[in-house]
Amino acid sequence: MDVLQKAFELLSKYPLCDHCLGRQFATLGYSMENNVRGFSLKVVLTMQTNALLKEKYAEGIAKLQVLAVNGFSKTAQETLRHLKQEVDLQTEACFLCDGTFDKVTELTQKALSALDGCEFSTYLVGIELPVKVEEREDEFKALFGIDTAESMKHEFGRLFGKAIGVRTGKEAEYLIPDIVAVLNPFLDKIKLQVNPLFVGGRYRKLVRTVSQSKWFCSNCRGHGCEKCGGTGKLYSESVEEFVSKPILGVTEGGNSFFHASGREDIDARMLGTGRPFIVEISKPMKRFIDLKVMEEVINADAVGRVEVSGLHFATKAKVRRLKKGENAVKEYRLLAEFENDVLAEDLCLIEEKLTGITVKQQTPIRVLHRRADLIRERYIYKVKVKKVSLKMALMEIRCQGGLYVKELVSGDGGRTIPSVSSLLGNRAKTLKLDVLNVIMDDN
Repeated sequence: MDVLQKAFELLSKYPLCDHCLGRQFATLGYSMENNVRGFSLKVVLTMQTNALLKEKYAEGIAKLQVLAVNGFSKTAQETLRHLKQEVDLQTEACFLCDGTFDKVTELTQKALSALDGCEFSTYLVGIELPVKVEEREDEFKALFGIDTAESMKHEFGRLFGKAIGVRTGKEAEYLIPDIVAVLNPFLDKIKLQVNPLFVGGRYRKLVRTVSQSKWFCSNCRGHGCEKCGGTGKLYSESVEEFVSKPILGVTEGGNSFFHASGREDIDARMLGTGRPFIVEISKPMKRFIDLKVMEEVINADAVGRVEVSGLHFATKAKVRRLKKGENAVKEYRLLAEFENDVLAEDLCLIEEKLTGITVKQQTPIRVLHRRADLIRERYIYKVKVKKVSLKMALMEIRCQGGLYVKELVSGDGGRTIPSVSSLLGNRAKTLKLDVLNVIMDDN
C-alpha cells in the first residue's frame, strides 16, 4: 500500500483532522500519536504536491486545495497564498469526529473536576460513543479497505487515560481499578463508577444477645412499629452494625454489606480468634483510612459485646472465598441436656460413634424459611464429651464447616443422622453453644 496515495484518497473524499487521518495508519510506525501521523502525512503531501506544480500546475493547485480544505492543513493554505491562489476555508468539520478531538483538554479538566473529592489509587477510563459515530467509522474503513487503523474509542481512551494519569499521578489499572471514569466526548458527559472498598478481619461475639446480621422486624419490615419499639429491627444490636457503621461513615460510602464465613445463632458466642468477615462499602469517597484507628473505634463502641482484630484491605475474590465456609474447619463447645440420666458408657459411645464420620443433615426445620430443603453431608473430625451432671454433658466438636451442631445433638426429628439423641435413645437438646475456632486462611 502506498501510504501517501491512500491518505490523499481519503482526504479527496472527506474532511479529516490530523487525529482521524493518522488513526487510519496507526499500526504503521511506533512511538508517535495519531495526530502526529496525520500532520506528518499532510506536510509530506503538501511538499510532494508543491513539487508537482512545475510539471502539472493545475493538478498541483487542485491537490493543494484538497489539503488546505479537507485536510485543514495550514502548510497547504500558506503555500496557496504564496502562489497567489484563493483559499476557500468554508468547510465542514472532520467527517469522522466532527472536531471532537479538539475538546480533549477541556474534557480532561472536566473529568478531573468530577474526580475531585474521590480518593483512589488506581483508575481506568472508559469511552462511550454514539452508535452512529461508530457505524460511520466502520463504514468508512470498509469503503476504503483500511486494515491498519485504531478505533476512535481506543484512541480517546488512550488520550484521556494518559492525561488523567499525568495530572493525578495515579496508576492506570485495567482489571480491578478503584474508580472508572466513563466519558462520552460527543455529548460532553462524564460519569464515575466508584468500585467497592473491602475491609476484612475477624470478630469475636462475647455475649448471647447480639445477632450476627441486622434483622428487620418481620411486622413492619424496618419502618418501625409497636412490636419492635420503633426501631424497625428484630434485635437491637448486631455484629454487622457494630462493625459496618463506623467503616461506612469514615469512607463516606453509599451502602455497606457484611460478609462472613458462616454464622452463629444469636444465642451462641463466637470466641477464640474470631470468625472471618469482610465489609463491602459501595461507592466510597474515601479509601485511605487508618485501619488500626478503625479497629480501636469499633472495639471502644462495642466493648464487652463485640471485638474485631486484624483489619485489612480485601478484595471481591476474597469475599467469594469467604463464602465457601464448608472448606473451613470449625470447633464448637456446647452444653447438652438429656431427658434421662446419662452414664459414663453413654459418653464413650458418643465419642466413638461420632468421631471420624460423615453426618447426613436435611435442612433443619428452624431455618427452612430461608434455606433450601436439601440433604447435606458434613464430616466430623473429633468429638469429646465430659459429664457435668446426671442429665448434662459438655461436648467439644471439631467438624467441617456447615454442620448444624444443635441438630447433631437433637436429631431434629430424624432429619440429622446419626445424632446424639438417636445413638443413645435419649432425647437431648443444646442449652448453650460457643464457637471456639474457625480455621481457614482468610488472608
